[in-house]
Amino acid sequence: MKTSFWTRLLDVVSPRSCSVCGRRLSPSERVLCASCHLHLPLTNYELSPLDNPMARLFWGHFPIERVAALFFYQAQAPHSQLIYDLKYRSMPDVGEALGAMAARRFAAQGFFDGIDALVPMPITRRRRWQRGYNQSEMIARGVQTVTGLPIYNNVVRRNRFNQSQTTQHAWERMLNVENAFSLMDGDNLAGRHVLLIDDVITTGATVIACGRTLAAIPNIRISVMSLGLTKD
Repeated sequence: MKTSFWTRLLDVVSPRSCSVCGRRLSPSERVLCASCHLHLPLTNYELSPLDNPMARLFWGHFPIERVAALFFYQAQAPHSQLIYDLKYRSMPDVGEALGAMAARRFAAQGFFDGIDALVPMPITRRRRWQRGYNQSEMIARGVQTVTGLPIYNNVVRRNRFNQSQTTQHAWERMLNVENAFSLMDGDNLAGRHVLLIDDVITTGATVIACGRTLAAIPNIRISVMSLGLTKD
């Protein structure tokens, strides 16, 4: 990838560092250095997007098509820093860079063939105000740079936020997101194939709740992608 003069100049004035190991990035690297990129614990689920352990989380809950995550996520593991930077350190560029990285890998396997639109997982107004952005939308922007697919931000609304899902068991997660979403405007997506985008998926409870809401749109088809998938 060709690096602009301004990128090189900014790297001299304000050097960028790898989100995982902290080493200085070269002008051609984004977010991850070459070594950490090489050791990213990839799921490779884009090779079998119709049937993989992540896809099985959603079977029977809504009309699911393809499912894949970029890498296996484990709290406190070195690569978990990527998600931490995106969600808690005001670094939306991490989401865009990783979204584009995932899209390039997935596109090589035809993952986006026939998909019409990108739908970022919505967050509450309070969360957006606190964070300054929706992290899933940043990921979607990265995907868009590779695929050219339109982003729909106002299809589903997150109604409320009871408490963090992080420390909850599977059944608690399902209860926490029950009736958490409502459909705003899905007319333009009737009969179309949408890609629901999230940052990290653990039990799939939030995606299931959102997917069920989207399923009210006539003849919609839904695929799912995320950056991380929590591995037991």
